Amino acid sequence: MDVLNPDEVFTAGDYLRLGRAALNEIADRGKLPIISGGTGFYLRALFEGLAEGPARDEDMRSRFAIREAKRPGSLHRLLKRFDPPTATRIHANDVPKVTRALEICLTSRKPATEVFAAGKQPLEGFRVLLLGLFPNRDDLYQRLEQRLEVMFNSGLVEETAAILAHGYPETAKPFESIGYKQALQILKGELNKTEALYYARRDTRNYAKRQMTWFRREKGIQFISAFGDDPATADSVEQRVRDFLATGTES
Repeated sequence: MDVLNPDEVFTAGDYLRLGRAALNEIADRGKLPIISGGTGFYLRALFEGLAEGPARDEDMRSRFAIREAKRPGSLHRLLKRFDPPTATRIHANDVPKVTRALEICLTSRKPATEVFAAGKQPLEGFRVLLLGLFPNRDDLYQRLEQRLEVMFNSGLVEETAAILAHGYPETAKPFESIGYKQALQILKGELNKTEALYYARRDTRNYAKRQMTWFRREKGIQFISAFGDDPATADSVEQRVRDFLATGTES
């Protein structure tokens, strides 16, 4: 938050570089770094490192975007031909990740799986305790829907209009995200507020489902079946952290 302008690209590699710098800066002050978030690929990059992949090819990406717009799902089907293991791991609707994987395959002339596996530099100097909140799904969906309603009622559409008024194009990356995407569609007259809220809620539920699927596959996570604002959950997490710091092992 507040480190880039809306039209600036920010990759998992950038997150790795800036995130590790922040971890070391916090540790140098004698404090305990705490990472909170739900973007699994970025967290994996931070902890495990990333292979040195080829640079972005904007011309290739433009061709991919045109192809996907004409035939939705075609990029994922193409990735299945070049790199089936990577295609299996990436959802067909996650066009940015599919695009990057295809870009790596075609630029490096080898499967992205091979590129990803080579030359990773894991995080050093830290022990990591992974805690994952997995509340009841129905309760989670209810909270997500309530949060979106609050966002729209608290000025999301107006905020989007203000960003555009500053001269940023509607093609800027943030406008692809859930909420901003629907707010932009309201401003363009493509959706009314009721429709925008419906699609934002639907997309958020699907995104949450993909997040949970991702983290269930990650190794070493201690799952907690509750929300973080539950006092009992907070007490349990604090004790786990204390035990981890005291013994060097998860309890």
